[in-house]
Amino acid sequence: MARYLPEPPFHHGTPARIGILLINLGTPQAPTPQAVRAYLREFLSDPHVVEIPRPLWWPILHLYVLRTRPKQSAERYARVWMSDGSPLKTHTQRQATLLRGYLGERLKYPMVVDYAMRYGKPSIADKLQELKAQHCDRLLLVPLYPQYSASATGTAFAAAFDSLSRMRNMPAVRTVRHFHDHPGYINALAQNVRDYWMKNGRPDRLIMSFHGVPRVTLDQGDPYHCECQKTARLVAEALALKPEQYHIAFQSRFGRAEWIKPYTAVLLTQLGKQKVNRVDVICPGFVSDCLETLEEIAIEGKTIFIQSGGRDFNFIPCLNERDDWIQTLTDIVLKQLLGWTAGPSSEELDSSRLRAMAMGAKS
Repeated sequence: MARYLPEPPFHHGTPARIGILLINLGTPQAPTPQAVRAYLREFLSDPHVVEIPRPLWWPILHLYVLRTRPKQSAERYARVWMSDGSPLKTHTQRQATLLRGYLGERLKYPMVVDYAMRYGKPSIADKLQELKAQHCDRLLLVPLYPQYSASATGTAFAAAFDSLSRMRNMPAVRTVRHFHDHPGYINALAQNVRDYWMKNGRPDRLIMSFHGVPRVTLDQGDPYHCECQKTARLVAEALALKPEQYHIAFQSRFGRAEWIKPYTAVLLTQLGKQKVNRVDVICPGFVSDCLETLEEIAIEGKTIFIQSGGRDFNFIPCLNERDDWIQTLTDIVLKQLLGWTAGPSSEELDSSRLRAMAMGAKS
């Protein structure tokens, strides 16, 4: 078997492009047990996500998790499924479309803006091949995770680099590692909260809930927990909140191992029992609403808080297609493209094509 994938046709004088690939986690193709099972199999088979040794994890995954969890998860997905499909995929696709337009207004250079999912479709490997076929000789990878973690950003890079390693003529590559403290991102988060409070009043407490990771990853050097803490601190400062007015918590715990604390569900239970009247929740680790925000927080979190004695629970949507967020994403991309946008003129391309034909090239 050949090591390299076939190269797409090449024509001398064809202008090279810059490819910009937004990457998000992924989603099942439909809110059905069959689709969820396929998605979970790919997701939970990734050693970047589940670091348990394969001989121990494989029986648990195939004999228990993939037999019991898909039906329950499919029901959860069905509660939040949109007319256009998965919320995560829908918002990511819209963000790519808006970014393409914003970049086109600010930079007159041939570019291709697209998106891919680490798990599910469209896959990173397929999209990289498409960008290659569109003559992209420079590539910017933009995982849509504000805070870096090995189980999210790291595995997205790993999948992309694995696909790139199979290309004979590999493009130049740049990456966006994180943007957890980017001023535009912080300002967009804070303004999103202000806009909500202008319409609905202020809560007694604001909870900033991030996706959880196993506690051991912090001990092993993963910067995720620290970057979440910094994001929350900067947002609280932008909103002029006192320490007693907000909380940081972590959701989506899986399995029996200890994860980073405090757990969002436990915190909501405690605040409900303390008869806190109203809590608002934001999820600064997600730029797009998805199952974890729309179902786990907005539905399950509300139930936990109200049943524990709280009165008023509000989920503030993610940034999604907010103009200030897309402007920030545009700024992040433009900064990474510095030095890449000074290309050959059309006269230089024509000259290159003529020289190639004089040396025997067909076109």
